[in-house]
Amino acid sequence: MAKILVVEDERDLRQVLEFNLRHAGHQVILAATGGEGLALAHEHAPDLVLLDLMLPDISGTEVCRTLKDDTRTRAVPIVMVTARGEEIDRVVGFELGAEDYIVKPFSVRELLLRVQAILRRGRRESRAGTGVVEFGVLRVDREAHRVWVAGVEIELTALEFKLLLTLYERRDRVQSRAALLDDVWGIQADITTRTVDTHVKRLREKLDSARDYIETVRGVGYRFVGTAGEAAP
Repeated sequence: MAKILVVEDERDLRQVLEFNLRHAGHQVILAATGGEGLALAHEHAPDLVLLDLMLPDISGTEVCRTLKDDTRTRAVPIVMVTARGEEIDRVVGFELGAEDYIVKPFSVRELLLRVQAILRRGRRESRAGTGVVEFGVLRVDREAHRVWVAGVEIELTALEFKLLLTLYERRDRVQSRAALLDDVWGIQADITTRTVDTHVKRLREKLDSARDYIETVRGVGYRFVGTAGEAAP
């Protein structure tokens, strides 16, 4: 059973989501506004947030940004639910750190399957290990979601952090763009593979002297080098 916070201003949809999530065995917390959602997220520490983007007080993107900027809620997965389905909206959502993006009208069954997939992935990542990773000049604190390069802390978005950690944990293995879309952006992420290239480019720029740890495998995807020495000039 997971604790799920639903932030949705449409009363009927809120009730439908509450009924189906409870029927699936989850504990459900309801909020009708962005402000209420933020307060309940801090009070109840949910395992996942279902977040509408069109809220009456604060936009869903601002709620997502606030949750991802707060160390208390940064690791909580967020699924955005919205009537706006343009690619740019999805890209912005993923850039802010959302795990998935579902466009209204949607199948409740599909939503439940996506929620379960994200919760399962979170449990696997939790079992995979926590603590601090040190690799050459790179240092990563999984639990605090913080990264240092040559002793200097760098600011990564939640999505960039997830991308870096995914590549690191699969070091020496080439990851295709399609695989990264599935594993980093969420199941069946309906965005183009060029989004992966854009985010890898930004991540490399921020990594500075550690940028060469991420290699491009032409025509396939990306690979994190197996040992720090491989990336040395």
